[in-house]
Amino acid sequence: MAETQDIAAQDIAIVNARLVDPATGREGAGSVLLRDGAIAAVEWGAAPATGESVRHIDAKGLVLTPGLVDLRAFLGEPGAEFRETLGSGSHAAAAGGVTTVVCRPDTDPPIDDPAIIDFLKRRARDKAIVNVLPCAALTKGLEGREITEFGLLLEAGAVAFCDGARALRNPQVMRRAMIYAGNFDALIMNHVEDPELRGSGVMNEGEFASRKGLPGIPAEAETVMLERDLRLARATGARYHAAMISCAESAELVRRAKQDGVRVTCGVSINNLTLNENDVGDYRTFCKVSPPLRSEDERLAMVAALAEGVIDVIVSDHDPQDVETKRQPFAEAADGALGIETMLAAALRMVQSEQIGLSALLAALSTRPAGLLGLGGGRLAAGAPADLILLDPDAPFVVDKRKLKSRAKNSPFDEARLQGIVQTTFVGGRAVYELGPG
Repeated sequence: MAETQDIAAQDIAIVNARLVDPATGREGAGSVLLRDGAIAAVEWGAAPATGESVRHIDAKGLVLTPGLVDLRAFLGEPGAEFRETLGSGSHAAAAGGVTTVVCRPDTDPPIDDPAIIDFLKRRARDKAIVNVLPCAALTKGLEGREITEFGLLLEAGAVAFCDGARALRNPQVMRRAMIYAGNFDALIMNHVEDPELRGSGVMNEGEFASRKGLPGIPAEAETVMLERDLRLARATGARYHAAMISCAESAELVRRAKQDGVRVTCGVSINNLTLNENDVGDYRTFCKVSPPLRSEDERLAMVAALAEGVIDVIVSDHDPQDVETKRQPFAEAADGALGIETMLAAALRMVQSEQIGLSALLAALSTRPAGLLGLGGGRLAAGAPADLILLDPDAPFVVDKRKLKSRAKNSPFDEARLQGIVQTTFVGGRAVYELGPG
């Protein structure tokens, strides 16, 4: 595989494509014209009118659809470059069809100051090949005591606020954050897992954990904090996003809140959609994630909630770990797994099993996350950013962690048989990734 770049100023016509517009649900043959980093024209069932200077790309019937928007990924910088960098993480994203990545703020130092956001923007401009947007810290130092300066951070370029993998435990601080966020219509995202209820748990509580001799994490660790946040969001009118849910009761809580008019959305990790607690097997630490892999019944409940629209977005929860933190006994290993490069192919399992349609799946991967952030992407329409992917949804492959572009190699899908290969990724009308021979 090789990454390439097109001539920046040249118009591009992608012809003979199978267009899938997740914003409208429309699918069919057609072509798209790209100009100056945006979509200039979309022609359903025909080729766009072009001049001789336009470069033509024959899609050969492949799916052409908006690039994915990942709301939750750890990209390492600053302070954890040994796990991932903006360069390596963006190359992994492009190979997986992700054109926009929201990076977590739990770095060293954390993203709690406008100067850190400015540093990230400059680094991303120089090193990243996809769009990188910073999620700023919800509290100073990620300590959960004092909220950050939302206004200054938004002005600097923050797109949302969370404390990364840490839940905001103090309800009074969360209430103040929601009230303050309302002044800016800012999006608050919380990792819904009560640390006290989690306790020393390391995997889903249940029979499987008991047989493995491992302490379990009850579903209540998630649902209790989620219900608290939903009540606060109802009282304050804030925009609230539960970063990741993993059980049927959480989906029911979100469903009821939406019916009551609460401004709530939620996400689900690709891990909790496509894997279950049995994948832990013989203490596979690559499958130790947060929230933990739940039972098969809970996984199916997540798929159903996604298909229903209760769950709004799918995230990679990309969290690379170095060898030393994963090559440990299961109870002592760090949470986290790679996800950004395999997210789309793993998600396509649900299309192949007819649990969800392709355009509905892509809406959760592109249109709705783009909408949450107020971006113009996630749609095939004139004027939208030319952030697109050419996808062969039926092409089979076997995941080989050694070939993944991330700096770390802790993939829970290692050696898994998947279908769906990204052939080309365009960002701003430029081909930043192309599948090479072999």
